[in-house]
Amino acid sequence: MSPTAVEAPLLLLFLLAAALLCPLGGARLLVEMTVVRNASSIGALCLDGSLPAYHLDRGFGAGAGNWLLQFEGGGWCNDVTSCFERANSRRGSTHLMTKWEDFSGILSNNASLNPDFYNWNRVKLRYCDGASFAGDALFDNGTSVLHFKGQKIWESIILDLLPKGLGTARKALLSGCSAGGLATFLHCENFTNYLPRNASVKCLSDAGFFLDLRDIGLNHTMRNFYKDLVALQGMERNLNENCTASSYFPELCIFPQYSLKYITTPFFILNSAYDVFQFHHGLVPPSADLHGHWNHCKLNPADCSELQIQRRNVHKFMFCSLPK
Repeated sequence: MSPTAVEAPLLLLFLLAAALLCPLGGARLLVEMTVVRNASSIGALCLDGSLPAYHLDRGFGAGAGNWLLQFEGGGWCNDVTSCFERANSRRGSTHLMTKWEDFSGILSNNASLNPDFYNWNRVKLRYCDGASFAGDALFDNGTSVLHFKGQKIWESIILDLLPKGLGTARKALLSGCSAGGLATFLHCENFTNYLPRNASVKCLSDAGFFLDLRDIGLNHTMRNFYKDLVALQGMERNLNENCTASSYFPELCIFPQYSLKYITTPFFILNSAYDVFQFHHGLVPPSADLHGHWNHCKLNPADCSELQIQRRNVHKFMFCSLPK
């Protein structure tokens, strides 16, 4: 099969993602932030201690009984230093976030741009914990505190939405991008437990399938990063329990390649075979390319050597050969 034929389906996926995430034209829909006022009663706090929040645009017509929830993305912090930095930014404090969010793409209320979900109840969950909404720990050195409470944040937002109609949903889609896409893997099964047994529930991860693989120096850079993340933020107890019970290294169940087989809810995965973040930070992290031999290849794939292309294709094969 020719390279063109192989890449054609990927191109269609990219065009679909572009259409969902970057729609053209139309009036902007700005949705106000809703702060979960009683979240502290269950210990749900952002890194800096501020209250969690979300944005909700109500559904209407035939979509009034359907719900779409989207996890916001934005990386992670896996050590105290980076988490303190994050706590003083919009990634760790709702005090520093924009209070109005532009609902576009899959969150749009424009029927021509978002025909499947335009009239659903659409929710954006703001990301302020640095662990894909799955941590449950506290750092306190006597002078400073960091709240690693992503799991509680997830629970508090769901509990706030249930009486607003989520509890009687007919259809529901849990989605997210990047770190939010990883959160979708982590919470997909739990999400179904909150909804009526006869509800149609599905999950969608966009660019959230992060791989456990060796980098070009044969080191487990991504594995070590996520192991530190799981340990610091107390995530292990919130990983898929069937996966952790079946693994000698339960912390690795943060990786979708190990946990996916235990997810029974219908799941859609959108991921580039040449994911830029994973290429730059997983396959060729700076620590594995001290002399910058891969710099040109990372900036422009057309400048990759034959050997570099082969190494990239191994990464692509690992993703594309995973069980569908």
